[in-house]
Amino acid sequence: MVVKSNIKLIKSLQQKKYRYEHQLFVVEGKKSVEELLESDLECYGVFHTADNNLIDSHPKAEVVSTKELAQMSSLKTPPGILGVFHFPKPSTPVFEDWSLVLDDIRDPGNLGTIIRLCDWFGIRQLICSKQTVDCYNPKTLQATMGSISRVQIHYQDIKEFLAQSDLPIYGAFMDGNSIYKVKLPQKGILIMGNEANGISEDIENLMSHRISIPSYGDSSTESLNVAMATGILLNEIRRS
Repeated sequence: MVVKSNIKLIKSLQQKKYRYEHQLFVVEGKKSVEELLESDLECYGVFHTADNNLIDSHPKAEVVSTKELAQMSSLKTPPGILGVFHFPKPSTPVFEDWSLVLDDIRDPGNLGTIIRLCDWFGIRQLICSKQTVDCYNPKTLQATMGSISRVQIHYQDIKEFLAQSDLPIYGAFMDGNSIYKVKLPQKGILIMGNEANGISEDIENLMSHRISIPSYGDSSTESLNVAMATGILLNEIRRS
């Protein structure tokens, strides 16, 4: 049986403060847990109910009651399996390919989808401003579907990151040049801005290229969702 202190620890990881204090995060659901177990991330423990013996052969798997799992879970309806993992070891940003930079993304679902898009398009480095939502937020992790283990995520000052590179910097704007008419290099930096306000002015001043996704027809939509726009731009980057 899981000791009460362990339940208390896992429950506390729903809060950012305690995630960073203990350097641990929680994922829920079979697919996400199994993907992370196959990754390089160190597992703290896996907890599942007796009727959900998905990975009970794992050395760190433990059977718990439905009540205990509910106490650990952040979901109203726990999926029956929960994994706790250590934060990945810190790494230094590199400039060997395209990097994606997020300037103040606030919605955890958007961030999770963007991480998944990075995984899909082979963008291994994601730079987040310090104001961007935490990548270990439960809603973010749920949206990544396990991709969190395959993308290196750095939280740092964007200006400091850009100062380390001489690669061209592309920013997404409503009035930029059409992405379909821009010749894209093999390496570069793409910056996506806040859901409501776009790229901040001080970062905008560092852009070398302003790009946009043109609309067609008589659409009255003001803009695309930032995750959707990121997917379109990354597709064009890889297609080029």
